[in-house]
Amino acid sequence: MATKSLKAVGHDLAQTNKQLELLASGPFAQGDLPLFKDKITQSGQFPLRPKSLEILQINVGYMCNQVCAHCHVDAGPDRKEIMTRETMQQCLDVIKTTGAHTLDLTGGAPEMNPDFRWFVEKASAAGIKDFIVRSNLTIIRANKKYHDLPEFFAKHGVHVVSSLPHYTQGKTDKQRGDGVFNSSIEALKSLNRVGYGKPDSPLKLDLVYNPSGAFLPGDQKAMEQDFKKALWEDFGIEFHTLFTITNLPIARFLDYLVASGNFEDYMYALVDAYNPAAVSGVMCTNTLSVSWDGYLYDCDFNQMLGLKVASKAKHISQYQEDLLAERDIVISQHCYGCTAGAGSSCQGTVA
Repeated sequence: MATKSLKAVGHDLAQTNKQLELLASGPFAQGDLPLFKDKITQSGQFPLRPKSLEILQINVGYMCNQVCAHCHVDAGPDRKEIMTRETMQQCLDVIKTTGAHTLDLTGGAPEMNPDFRWFVEKASAAGIKDFIVRSNLTIIRANKKYHDLPEFFAKHGVHVVSSLPHYTQGKTDKQRGDGVFNSSIEALKSLNRVGYGKPDSPLKLDLVYNPSGAFLPGDQKAMEQDFKKALWEDFGIEFHTLFTITNLPIARFLDYLVASGNFEDYMYALVDAYNPAAVSGVMCTNTLSVSWDGYLYDCDFNQMLGLKVASKAKHISQYQEDLLAERDIVISQHCYGCTAGAGSSCQGTVA
């Protein structure tokens, strides 16, 4: 397993322009595969345009206690990009006025931001309908100062969405590192103890699965049943919903594809599985992503590629809903990942 981010080791693919060049090379440059723009033009869906804003997703920093093999954020302990309280306050000012029904905090491990708890306390008072924190679970067990996170989340009615690559130790640790599975299980038990994941509980606990290799996820509902059965029978753990997410060819997963010789085959697989019905439901149409330094992106994936919104309102301090509503959504070849099969978003399948 890697112990440092691509950025820390000075890898070429830590540069967003190098990733975008690679995504436009090979079968796309040779004309063997259509560019995503041309593909959605054929089905009359270009340009992609935003709908009403429903989800404001805020990345509070790229620092993480893990260095996962397929992380599209290239997160890790060595990443120092952290949202300041000033930028958080700018986000809070927008949260109070936007029509979005969901606030989605992500990272890295968002809990490692030193102002995380302050932000949660302030944001929870804003009255937003669904307040999500995306936790990698192991952070809860990483240090004593995080052990009370389940109680803190419950106090503020946080909807916890947790990543768990598989319900077996081998597949989880292979993707995330030795000891991750056991630590994740203990964290899930601690969340269950305060009421998360119980069938009739308002404390929502959802899990996220993404494949361990260069293939698309299986049927979301069938996988959810497998996860629920295995986690209950083996550990007495309950949760509400499983979200399956397709790995997008960005950052460390892109590096994995190249290093393993799977890049072209994976891109062929994504294009072959393209589903026009998934295009209308992609998350960039109802979501706005805010980076740790306050810049605006159409989605978290565009954020990691440095593709800011095509609008004069490019920063949270410049937020104007009418300006943003007029923009075209910025796309590239990685967008095939969100439109393959049943589609993929941070909330699971879309078609």
